Amino acid sequence: MTTDLHVVLGTGPAGTTLAEELLRHGHAVRAVDRRGTARLDGIAPVAADVRDPEAAMNAVKGAAVVYHCVNVPYEQQVEVMPRIQESVLAAAGAAGARLVVIDTLYPYGPTRGTVMTEETPWRAVAAKGRMRADLDRRYLDAHASGRVQVTLGRAADFFGPRVFNSSLGATVFPAALTGETALALGDIDLPHSYSYIRDVAAGLALLGERPDTSGRVWHLPTAPAVSTRRVHELIAEVTGRPLAVDVLAEPRPWGPFDDVFMEEYAELFYQYLEPQIMDSSAFEQAFGVQPTPLPDALAETVAWYTAALRQPAG
Repeated sequence: MTTDLHVVLGTGPAGTTLAEELLRHGHAVRAVDRRGTARLDGIAPVAADVRDPEAAMNAVKGAAVVYHCVNVPYEQQVEVMPRIQESVLAAAGAAGARLVVIDTLYPYGPTRGTVMTEETPWRAVAAKGRMRADLDRRYLDAHASGRVQVTLGRAADFFGPRVFNSSLGATVFPAALTGETALALGDIDLPHSYSYIRDVAAGLALLGERPDTSGRVWHLPTAPAVSTRRVHELIAEVTGRPLAVDVLAEPRPWGPFDDVFMEEYAELFYQYLEPQIMDSSAFEQAFGVQPTPLPDALAETVAWYTAALRQPAG
């Protein structure tokens, strides 16, 4: 067991699942969010707004590895994420810590169905995609200059335990269990990659434990893409009931995705109008791991939502 301190910034689904994974690996773990709300056995919660450089430095003090899993609402991303980046880079540098950043597929932009690997050109067309690409270039520049050792771990759309705000989250699994109507986006007969949150966390933990992975982008383990329609069929096989689906051919408000969210998300809707295929074979070969088979991951997700829906409100 190692006593190196691993600090996770952000306690959303990815950050929380990662903190649990790191604890299972035997690390000392600190979980940081704005209110210090993490309530995980064996994990120290810390309150810090990492937009503030001083607060970020205090939050990661003593860390061997820092994991940046902070996100903000879509309407704030272009303005706020660069501020968070600079603060986190400065904090990790001051601590002498390696930095592992969870990343998206946005920098690639539309691919017309070409399989995305780590070698795929960055051709983002959306403002949020260009912002993410700019951030990633700055992360890699910081590594190249010797300022901070940085590793980027990219994932496709999340699903799994605790994942609500996703195209394969709270608008799908509760409906699958209750017989209500689920949401789907775009052309559901196109192949679309979905990353299981537990595979994402396990991948990030491996990157954090391996200094030799620094200075590059990795695609985190993700099962081979199938159509979203096939995903729905697999969910129906688990629940034992057909899934009724409302398919949005274009972005419009739906349930928890209000007009503000959909207006901001519209520029990224192309992801559901062309095949979105992510290849994680480089990671799998380098680490000797495989993503959780999609049927198993969906079954585990259904089981988690089943238990969550049984919990009393509040």
